[in-house]
Amino acid sequence: MKVLIVKTSSLGDVLHTLPALTDAALALPGIRFDWVVEEAFAEIPAWHPAVDRVIPVALRRWRKHPLQALRSGEWGRSRDALRADSYARIIDAQGLLKSAVLTRMARGTRCGLDRASARESLAALAYHERYAIPKGQLAIERLRQLFAAALNYEAPAKAPDYGIRRASPPTGRLSDKVVFVHGTTWSSKLWPDEYWVQLAQLVNEAGLGVQLPWGSARELERAQKISGAAKNVEILPKMDLAQIAQVLTSARGVVGIDTGLTYLAIALGVPTATLYGATRPEFMEMPGQGQRYIRADFGCSPCMARTCSYRGESVVQPACYQTLPPDTVWRAAGELFDAYRRA
Repeated sequence: MKVLIVKTSSLGDVLHTLPALTDAALALPGIRFDWVVEEAFAEIPAWHPAVDRVIPVALRRWRKHPLQALRSGEWGRSRDALRADSYARIIDAQGLLKSAVLTRMARGTRCGLDRASARESLAALAYHERYAIPKGQLAIERLRQLFAAALNYEAPAKAPDYGIRRASPPTGRLSDKVVFVHGTTWSSKLWPDEYWVQLAQLVNEAGLGVQLPWGSARELERAQKISGAAKNVEILPKMDLAQIAQVLTSARGVVGIDTGLTYLAIALGVPTATLYGATRPEFMEMPGQGQRYIRADFGCSPCMARTCSYRGESVVQPACYQTLPPDTVWRAAGELFDAYRRA
């Protein structure tokens, strides 16, 4: 059976989809997948052994420059790639209007969430078969249930398997480095810069170093600020996802905010302490070994807003993070990393 998945973004959402493929491959031997995904995340689907072809699209870029996308032929080539094969099932795993448009372009039986279940209810009009998958669950579990319904097997109750086999560190042992995942697009999720500096100093006191990935000018600026105030801090060069994955698998552990690279560490089985302030782990949590969720305890948290609107007295911004100072975070993260290393 050949199945097309439409799940374009974001990095965390793409990772959330992987366990559903593993379930399907176990339930239906011989099933194979093609996957439509944003160009920035095209490396991820190819890491799963059940994926044959990755079809990159650039909706984010095309939305900014639609005429250029048409004139360059980029849109036409992506449309042709979508229609190159006929599929037994096309599963829209996103439930948005933009993903529904891509789903309609492909050839085969279109499947997705019903109007009550989809993030954008009108997307359900694009499907031949619609499924009611209750909200209020982990995103991973909803996707596992969607795939099970569309492909007609029983969703397993066991822990999710992301299908990514963690490679051994090149030296055969973990490094003495802790990776800080410090950047994201929501300003409300950014842990204060001064807290990262203090955390780096605590990591130094424990005899460990810090590695800092970055993907934007603001993130590079933050990395330079941390590096200038602490010892044994390495600012990594700009890397693709495969290179970052190799860094993560070699690390002693990861401290990160609620963002894609933190979820990548979890999917790779790296011990990871994730900080939650404006958001909550109940729906976006990625079950796996060696994790600790560290939540802010503040009156308006989690607000689920992209920017912090709190106007009362606070020692930092976003205000909710004053309940997650660096010593609290390092105590939890350090215990996790030590336990994982002993195990």
